[in-house]
Amino acid sequence: MIGSLLYLTASRTDIMFSVCLCARFQSCPKVSHLIAVKCIIRYLKGTIGMGLRYLKTGQFSMMSFSDADYAGCRVDRKSTSGTCQFLGNCLVSWSSKKQNYVTLSTAEAEYVAVGACCAQVLWMKHTLLDYDLHYDHVKIFCDNTSTIRMTKNANQYSKTKHIEIQYHFLRDHYEKGDTDIDYISTEFQLADIFTKPLIFNRFSFICGEQNVCIID
Repeated sequence: MIGSLLYLTASRTDIMFSVCLCARFQSCPKVSHLIAVKCIIRYLKGTIGMGLRYLKTGQFSMMSFSDADYAGCRVDRKSTSGTCQFLGNCLVSWSSKKQNYVTLSTAEAEYVAVGACCAQVLWMKHTLLDYDLHYDHVKIFCDNTSTIRMTKNANQYSKTKHIEIQYHFLRDHYEKGDTDIDYISTEFQLADIFTKPLIFNRFSFICGEQNVCIID
């Protein structure tokens, strides 16, 4: 059941977080997990016609959103990273993944998430070179000001030594001009849907912004 749902997340970003959360318990599932999966299936049954819509547009700029739910997992208190990348108004890449280790602050959890987002942006930039498309200063939107300061201000390194070195490549690529880290209000953080359960109005708003809608 989980395998089938994971296959479906290729076109249904609205179930990404829920399916990935259930996938964490495949090795030792309980009745509660089966109930949760059945809830996802009932939701899909009621929204059969929904999917990602890609509209023709003249814009082909790249931008990305990054978010994290600090210590959201009640089992091991690891955070969940959520990222999504747009070309123009079209959502082309997204992820919802539990972080590898327990972070000690919200800023650290967000920093790890932005690092993963930066890696995906760099991969996309490299891939698009085959189509003669060159991007510099790709905007990554984050709703945590401390994370942005950690990226832009190298003098704060002494306060962040406990963060694994692999994530400090984010600052390196910022200094090279590959990416820009910009602030965005939590209200307009489109990666929020990949990190936690949301209330109906918030869930519907993000789905609309990502062009998840009824396909004719």
